[in-house]
Amino acid sequence: MSHTRRSRPYPLSATNLPRRTGVEAEGSLPTTRDGDAAYVVCEDRRVRHVYDCPLRWADMDSLGHVNNVVYVDYLQELRVDMLRVHAPGPEAAELAEGVVVVRHDLEFVRPLAYREKPVRVEAWCEEVRAASFRLGYEIVDPADSDGERRVYLRASSVLAPFSFSSHRPRRISERERTALLQYAEPPRVEPAPAARVERLLAEDRDGYAYPCRVRWSDIDAYGHVNNVKFVEYFQEARIAMVAEAVDGRQADRGSFVVARVDVDYRRPLEFQTEAVTVRTWVTRLGRSSYELQAAVCDDGTVYAMSRTVVVAFDAASDRSRPLSDGERAALETRLV
Repeated sequence: MSHTRRSRPYPLSATNLPRRTGVEAEGSLPTTRDGDAAYVVCEDRRVRHVYDCPLRWADMDSLGHVNNVVYVDYLQELRVDMLRVHAPGPEAAELAEGVVVVRHDLEFVRPLAYREKPVRVEAWCEEVRAASFRLGYEIVDPADSDGERRVYLRASSVLAPFSFSSHRPRRISERERTALLQYAEPPRVEPAPAARVERLLAEDRDGYAYPCRVRWSDIDAYGHVNNVKFVEYFQEARIAMVAEAVDGRQADRGSFVVARVDVDYRRPLEFQTEAVTVRTWVTRLGRSSYELQAAVCDDGTVYAMSRTVVVAFDAASDRSRPLSDGERAALETRLV
């Protein structure tokens, strides 16, 4: 059974509305004569590539929600489907050879609980530059009979075409630019504030150091640690740091959820038997949230940097909560 719907551009007008094309409407949905939703983005030929992604039981975290790292894997599954399985056209065939991830910006909107029904991943092209392009995404449940569209994640990725035969990045051809821009749509994720990681590293500021071993299964088809695994490395370091910081304060320790993750990929990391170091700093403390910045590094080489916003969460009410006095005191010891 295929979980994919491939979208194509259509000239849209009030009398020419495509039905069931895999293109979603913005705002309220117009309807056809038989009452089906007309899948329209807006009146300027915008379309989205759509991929219906099955969930796995292993995708869940301790709260019964899809783990934040797994969302990044869902985005990767869509990109493979969009650029390799259902390429935009023969003019974009070389994109299937390979692209490398330069950056992710991830905004978590609401938790997604496990279910048998697939979740929809939609993508569009936000920008095409000389040697990179940016895709935007939403992970959603399409509008139901009441017109409600549930968004779980908004995100964007900067991607760079890479020739693995010559082992170097390459420019985007005009044919590829044309193919990508058929999915053109404005960004949905607010830009992240400037990161402090490079300055913290240059100043050799104390931060929590977590030794993270690279697993053989972390390596992708190109022989590098997959982009999703770096997000997992940052998660492992974050959990270890918070657990150590609140050690002895179990009465004050509650649940947390991730609200935002931004990752900059600096250079590929190949398999090695020695652990890499994930250095993590608390860079902001709010009433109910805190910000972490981190780097995966090894002997002066920085492979990836991240910024993460974590929110204190009350599972009973399914809402955010203030940080407890104990949590705040523990995190303040790591604040830079």
